[in-house]
Amino acid sequence: QVELVESGGGLVQAGGSLRLSCTASGRTFSRFAMGWFRQAPGQERKFVGGINWRGDRTSYVDSVRGRFSISRDNANKTVALQMNNLKPEDTAVYYCSTARIAYGLGMTPAEFGFWGQGTQVTVSS
Repeated sequence: QVELVESGGGLVQAGGSLRLSCTASGRTFSRFAMGWFRQAPGQERKFVGGINWRGDRTSYVDSVRGRFSISRDNANKTVALQMNNLKPEDTAVYYCSTARIAYGLGMTPAEFGFWGQGTQVTVSS
């Protein structure tokens, strides 16, 4: 079964940076697109961005484009979310996710079907 474990969350001041990491197990990591979602208090979980199975294409929602970057290391079965110039509205629980079907682009939230337990990111003003 698929298991995703996130790490790297914490408290940071506005304008600061954090790097989240996710380690996957349970299937052939390199065949599946990976993504990140977040859920702020009182809101639904929302797609942040994704990376395709090969790691050469990424997609981001408008609110984070230019500040966040997703990368993957297929050899070590990890995916990272680098977050720069953080804003208080980025405060949320961040979830790593993997696609349901192999060889996808990772461009849309509908592709994803498995999530980790999440890691809290808090940005103070």
